[in-house]
Amino acid sequence: MEPLTYDLPSIGSLGSTIPSLIAIVTAVAIFVLRRCSIAKTIYFFRKSSKAKSVDEIVEEETGTVSNLQDLKILKARHRVAATLSELIEKDGAGAWPPKANHDSWPNALRPYKDIYLELNPLLPSADPSLDDLVNEERRNKYRSLMRKLFAERVNIAQVETLLAAAEAGNWDVFPRDVYNGVYCAVAVCRHAYRWATIPVVRVAQREKVVDFPPELDAPWPYLQRNFGVAAESGNNTANVLHNFDESGERIYKINVGMSELVRNSEETFFRMFYDLEVLAFPIYLEMVRAVISFNENDKTTTIHHLEAINFRLRHLLRIFYDNLIESRVARSVWLSYVQGFQGWGVGKFINGQFVKYDGLSGNHVLFFQVLDAFLGMDRYLTDENMDRYIPARQRELCLAMKKYSFRNKLQAPENAKIEEELKKIVNHVKVFRAAHRTRVMPYLEQPAPERLVMTAGKSVLEGPSTKDTKEALKVLDEMLVNRLKLTV
Repeated sequence: MEPLTYDLPSIGSLGSTIPSLIAIVTAVAIFVLRRCSIAKTIYFFRKSSKAKSVDEIVEEETGTVSNLQDLKILKARHRVAATLSELIEKDGAGAWPPKANHDSWPNALRPYKDIYLELNPLLPSADPSLDDLVNEERRNKYRSLMRKLFAERVNIAQVETLLAAAEAGNWDVFPRDVYNGVYCAVAVCRHAYRWATIPVVRVAQREKVVDFPPELDAPWPYLQRNFGVAAESGNNTANVLHNFDESGERIYKINVGMSELVRNSEETFFRMFYDLEVLAFPIYLEMVRAVISFNENDKTTTIHHLEAINFRLRHLLRIFYDNLIESRVARSVWLSYVQGFQGWGVGKFINGQFVKYDGLSGNHVLFFQVLDAFLGMDRYLTDENMDRYIPARQRELCLAMKKYSFRNKLQAPENAKIEEELKKIVNHVKVFRAAHRTRVMPYLEQPAPERLVMTAGKSVLEGPSTKDTKEALKVLDEMLVNRLKLTV
């Protein structure tokens, strides 16, 4: 390889060449800084994580501003960076995972939080009945009290005025982090009203349509339009990510007053999904950098970013490996006390047609959708389900990652190292999906005599001719197997 040489300008021509010199120096500086930044990221992350738990790594990543500053610079260079930046600035209220303010609310909206917390101890039952009449009476009492409190404390006109102001872009009146907190409160109130007792019981599962209080129906279209989703149910963003305040405290719990085993299992399970997005954000940024580097034909830098993704991905997946275990999330309580609340399984008539909605699903988690898109894989959710449950800006990020995926552009021999790093990422995902199937099925197969076989994301799976739980869950197991086969 020939050495780089430069012809220095004469003194007389220096004035006309200063802009060119500045451009050269700037380009070299950016090149060096980018290389140093990559090396430092990998070195310090490896050094700091050697003897630390995933919880400690998550704590270190939370609140880091350097990545956000980098993204602001990158968004002018590529569409995929601009798409990620818009998601964070708008839906995330300037952060990711999204910021959610659960305290500094306008007075008109405070009852949503207060009523949920006030009725919280009445929702779970330590000894669920198997009698439909007993369960229906319990559910009717809860719903009647919630209706009464909403009617007494919520001024619907004032609520709609605030939401209309936000819809018109007046975020000074209704800051985005407050909006996220309110979205969560309304969503969990709707889920609490839908089931009206925990564990979920058969009589509730048999419902087809629920008549919600007007105080819960009025704000919902505004909130859903803002995030670009169409379902009557909540979603992973509203119910899980927005349920953590800026200090990392989870606000709206399900099993207040239950045993420590139940409460700890609930807390561990939902915190997994929040912590996942904490560790996901630096990976999103590495994906953006890899796309930009490859687009600029800087293959060495592309490889460095892919190496960083591989290293960070191993730590992210440990969140599941370390927490979805019996000692952290007890099988004996997960199905009845943790999973059920996030289900849905009811609908409404639209233009004379009945439309049923499902609840939350692991398929709705942003990280794995973005990762699949980055790898050029087809998504596993239908267009209809994407529109119902995945916020619009999250969908746009997935589409951008898929559009600019470079995995199918590596035919040339000089791309062998890039291809090798991408295969490592795919292998991590394959191992995870195989392990996930092995771990999750025993949780779903646990006995829950008070209810029909159900998953939160697929609703009731049990029919009149269903022989047993394994048969009812067969469709879900086949879906997991098929997803694993497609991870190539």
